[in-house]
Amino acid sequence: MMAASTARLGWYGDDFTGATDTLATAAQAGLRALLFMGVPTAAQLQRAGPLDAIGIAGAARAMAPEAMRAELEPVGRFFAQMRVPVLHYKVCSTFDSAPHVGSIGVAVQVLRAHVENRFVPIVGGQPSLGRYCVFGHLFARAGSAPAVHRIDRHPTMSRHPVTPMQESDLRLHLAQQGLAPTAGMDYPLYAQPLAQQEAALDAVLAGDPAAVLMDASRPEDLQAVGQLVWRRAQQARLLAVGPSSVVQALATQWPQAPASAALPLAAARGPVFVLAGSLSPVTAQQVRAAVSYEQVPIDVAALVQGGEAAARATAERLGALLGAGRSVLAVTAGSAAQGATAHQVAQAGGRLLAQVLAQVPLRRIGIAGGDTSSLAVQALAAWGLSYRASLAPGVALCRLHSDGPGLDGMEIMLKGGQMGPDNLFERLLHGGA
Repeated sequence: MMAASTARLGWYGDDFTGATDTLATAAQAGLRALLFMGVPTAAQLQRAGPLDAIGIAGAARAMAPEAMRAELEPVGRFFAQMRVPVLHYKVCSTFDSAPHVGSIGVAVQVLRAHVENRFVPIVGGQPSLGRYCVFGHLFARAGSAPAVHRIDRHPTMSRHPVTPMQESDLRLHLAQQGLAPTAGMDYPLYAQPLAQQEAALDAVLAGDPAAVLMDASRPEDLQAVGQLVWRRAQQARLLAVGPSSVVQALATQWPQAPASAALPLAAARGPVFVLAGSLSPVTAQQVRAAVSYEQVPIDVAALVQGGEAAARATAERLGALLGAGRSVLAVTAGSAAQGATAHQVAQAGGRLLAQVLAQVPLRRIGIAGGDTSSLAVQALAAWGLSYRASLAPGVALCRLHSDGPGLDGMEIMLKGGQMGPDNLFERLLHGGA
């Protein structure tokens, strides 16, 4: 039986890349935070020491509803036992999800049973990443380009291979996933006195909505959102949904401890291995800009069909280059395995990463692609991640915690397809401010 914690926040990331962004956000706010690879044991919590924020990295974003329920039920029980005031279900800042895969509605249905508060706030934007929610509609930048697109006209997310975003009104998008009705709190309300904001929220909750979507387009919006959410969380434990802006909003209401001392990112000690499994045009541009790496195209069909043997053979080829001191960028996105699902391709990437690390010890690695990151890290014998440095907004470099001496302390970058500037992989290798 685990004792309740003194943590203010518990979060579950529906993919590993997003979970590490929340880890970075919490650490940068001065919170003692650690991201576990699954529901932690009492021994792992003891090894972690006192924590203000407890994270669990998962892969619910790529799961069907029944698999999500099996995944999230023990998560809900754990955080109920920890008695965290806010349980944050961390989703991608582009909200790409669907009734049949990564359903936010299913997640809310499962986790809401483990908190007492009927208020389920959904923070709709993350301005620090170029994500803006105004009158319930979501807008987003594409990578580091300055142009902002309505999400259903976004050059990448509107054409996502698994969960294309075809509706910009998040209230309707979420209702399609079972969160009907989703009410809205529009940003002009945030300029009103707190008493008026509270009265408006009471009026919304009187209609018993499944969730309340809260606009967020500016940092000032997040302060208002944080005040409303934290006041309610102190009355009764609640479930909050959204990207890392949930933590940014709450942090405006918490006493500011000194933030983690983030030293300038040093150059890697030894060669770096990057596994690029993202189909995003942003990642494709980052691959083109990675001139310091030996780039190796990977036969995805052979990896999927050949299992461990194929992964071992490919890893031997990559390991020889790494052992010779060459940094290697393995690119799986340019080919496809006929008849294979995205999940199977990502699993194959995980097997490959595990085999590469068995071939040659490395101190720094990177993985591009949400599903690829989730399943690749799960293939490693690791139990936690702590924050090391920020490579770019939404992209964290983390320290791996493992009982395996060859893995413990290894630095790992996990990035979603839309995240990071063109020179991201070069920064991972060479460091910089």
